[in-house]
Amino acid sequence: MDKQTAKQRIEEEISDLQARSQSSEAARAPVELDQQSVGRLSRMDAIQQQSMELATEVRRRQRLAQLQAALDRIATGEFGWCLTCGEEIASARLEIDPASATCVDCQPGR
Repeated sequence: MDKQTAKQRIEEEISDLQARSQSSEAARAPVELDQQSVGRLSRMDAIQQQSMELATEVRRRQRLAQLQAALDRIATGEFGWCLTCGEEIASARLEIDPASATCVDCQPGR
C-alpha cells in the first residue's frame, strides 16, 4: 500500500471515529437519579447503556491514538516498517489495517 492511499484511509477513519464520538456524547452523560422522572429499572438500563458507551469511547480513543501514530510514521518515513524488528510489514497486512505498527511475526499476543 502506498503512503498516500494509507494516509487517506487513516484520515477517513479518524474523521469517522470523531463523528461517532460526537454523536454518542449524550449517551455518555451522567444518568440523573431523579426518582420522579425515571423509574428504577429505566434508570438501571440507562446506567448500563452509559457504561457501554463509555467503554466504546475508550476503545475509540485507543484506535484514534493508533491512527495518529500511523500518520506520524508516514510523516517521518517509518510507515510500513515493523517497530519491533525493523523488517518491512507485508502490504496485505497494511491493506487490512493501515495503522499496523508491527509485522505478523512481531504482533503482540502471538
